[in-house]
Amino acid sequence: MVSPELLNTLQGLNRANKLYIAQILISDLAQQETALIQTGQSYPIWSPYDAFAAANTMLEVLQSTIV
Repeated sequence: MVSPELLNTLQGLNRANKLYIAQILISDLAQQETALIQTGQSYPIWSPYDAFAAANTMLEVLQSTIV
């Protein structure tokens, strides 16, 4: 939870300092995200290839809207 004092301090900063703080936070988030994907691991990825049930559902929805 972010303290009200911190929020007040951040809101009181000028534009340049707000952008600097945003840069720091975004950089920190980006570094945390790269840690989620590890080298040498395999991760499943869904593909619409051979997804006939999904295609049929979409076709039914499209046909029901064309009345």
